[in-house]
Amino acid sequence: MATRLYTHPIFLEHITPPGHPERPDRLRALARALEGEAFSALDRVEAPAGDEATILYAHPAEFVARVRAAIPETGIARIDADTTASPKSWQAAVTAIGAANAAVDDVFEGRADNVFVAARPPGHHAEKTTAMGFCLFNNAAIAARHAQRKHGAERVAIVDWDVHHGNGTQDIFWDDPSVLYCSTHQMPLYPGTGAKNETGAGNIVNAPLSPGTGSDHFREAFLSRVLPAVHDFSPDLVIVSAGFDAHHRDPLAEIELTEDDFDWATGRLMELAGRHGGGKLVSLLEGGYDLQGLAYSAAAHVGRLMKG
Repeated sequence: MATRLYTHPIFLEHITPPGHPERPDRLRALARALEGEAFSALDRVEAPAGDEATILYAHPAEFVARVRAAIPETGIARIDADTTASPKSWQAAVTAIGAANAAVDDVFEGRADNVFVAARPPGHHAEKTTAMGFCLFNNAAIAARHAQRKHGAERVAIVDWDVHHGNGTQDIFWDDPSVLYCSTHQMPLYPGTGAKNETGAGNIVNAPLSPGTGSDHFREAFLSRVLPAVHDFSPDLVIVSAGFDAHHRDPLAEIELTEDDFDWATGRLMELAGRHGGGKLVSLLEGGYDLQGLAYSAAAHVGRLMKG
């Protein structure tokens, strides 16, 4: 087995306004970073079409219908101050969900050791009934529910190192002890959630980082809060909400990480996934808005996944 990569040309057709940080060039930069000889063994598969019914695992039907109705026939429609949709955005969002669910299937059914999904739009800000923060639907939450419903996973851990707190994932699993949600993120910063005292049913672990935080404090937060929580939870599956906007080059935040930090964090999560869940790990692209920082960080992340 190997590390599998899912992506699809439709993800480039989710169009955002000129100057918007969440833009198709993000995936182009990531693809170029994974072209080298070091990635020749990467199992590259086109993302499958998603099953729209699985969106209901995390979002009510009324909300799904509202998002669908917001998709324009031409041009760009604004859903909120940050979040937009274009004519192919529905197809892109559903395919992103299809890729995330297929990745779960792959690690449970033995087709891959681990999987990275390079998709747009991202998902971790999408709450049960609110599309926001560049996100329409919560890909990680849907994938976690898919693992539970199809594969009988009793415990799923979602670890989110995007520099922005995953308010959507926290909202969806707030009172559900079968899913652990752990997040490192800058605070204060959008969306304003993620304080240490936000603990849900004891299944929410937030490790906020002050502006200017570098590698040492990030790793300490991982070692003291995130990794012990994942170890104690003993998950059947680890899902990573892999945002790379905590990189020091990123324009939307003030955390000073390097690509080596993402390599290190990936390795630590792989160790825990191997100890508790047979190594089953699925990583879903979230943020990362400086093209070079994103490319270098994602390459380090995928490179570590490939080392097994």
